[in-house]
Amino acid sequence: MDTRDVREKALWAKAQVESLKSEIARVIVGQEEIVEGVLICLLCGGHALLEGVPGLGKTTLIKSLGQVLDLHAARIQFTPDLLPADIIGTNVLVHDGEGGRLVQFQKGPVFTHILLADEINRATPKTQSALLEAMQEQTVTAGGTTYKLDQPFIVLATQNPIEMEGTYPLPEAQLDRFFFKLSLGYPSASQIRQIIDRTTKDVASLRTVMDGAVVAELKALVREVPVADHVKDYAIALALATRPGSPGATALVKRYVRYGASPRGPQSLVMAGRAKALLEGRLHVACEDIRAVAMPSLQHRILLSFEGEAEAVSPETIVTDLLERVPLPAESRRGR
Repeated sequence: MDTRDVREKALWAKAQVESLKSEIARVIVGQEEIVEGVLICLLCGGHALLEGVPGLGKTTLIKSLGQVLDLHAARIQFTPDLLPADIIGTNVLVHDGEGGRLVQFQKGPVFTHILLADEINRATPKTQSALLEAMQEQTVTAGGTTYKLDQPFIVLATQNPIEMEGTYPLPEAQLDRFFFKLSLGYPSASQIRQIIDRTTKDVASLRTVMDGAVVAELKALVREVPVADHVKDYAIALALATRPGSPGATALVKRYVRYGASPRGPQSLVMAGRAKALLEGRLHVACEDIRAVAMPSLQHRILLSFEGEAEAVSPETIVTDLLERVPLPAESRRGR
């Protein structure tokens, strides 16, 4: 591939994503970083966990994504009485048309392209774990039979802050399967004015700007983005520094962290760095791209110790400290 082809591919990818973001912005006010984070998950084949108090537009954002993409979307409202079969489906007894009966698998809402798991932490851990196989292997096993999910498949889950009444913390194994955790903040006064203006009159209808074939092409292009060895080493150093037993662990990590990032942490950093570069029209990854995606990649993979929880230290504080203290590679410092 010559230089011209590389540049044209990068610019084409940037234009496609910008068109997608512009259409979503017709409904979603602000939250540019959150929208970009969800799109990075889509291009990397990962899943996103969106956390915030009710009313910040988490569900609206995810529904808007389903409208602008020519992909099937489904929604599951998680409640304490929701059962695993309500998610993956179940075997049912049906008539075969000839007077007989046979057992047939009735697919659940997980058989879709974009799955909105709304308020996922209001369901019990048993029900939450019903998504584990689908998120990791892209398959569903029921009654001894394994079914493949259609591609692309992405879970976009919303959760309320865990201290709110009636919530169940997600198991560490499920948290680790989320590519990104994105935290939504309150909008500013000017943004609230725009929200009021848009929601108290006719709501804009979104047009489809991308289909599954383009999504697949962009996902393949993300994996072609080269990553230099020193950039990979920086991503690995950041992930290892989250582990209290690592030589590179900071004082905060040693004191307040019980477990750090698994190998999915650096995997997420490198893949998200590729997508971040592509969104900016580049086909090369810099350490700044890794730094830009470090917070959503690592914060949910840090498990605090009892002391950390007692002193209300947040994983965000830990990641911020790592970004300040883990040194950049010499190659990156020379380029700054």
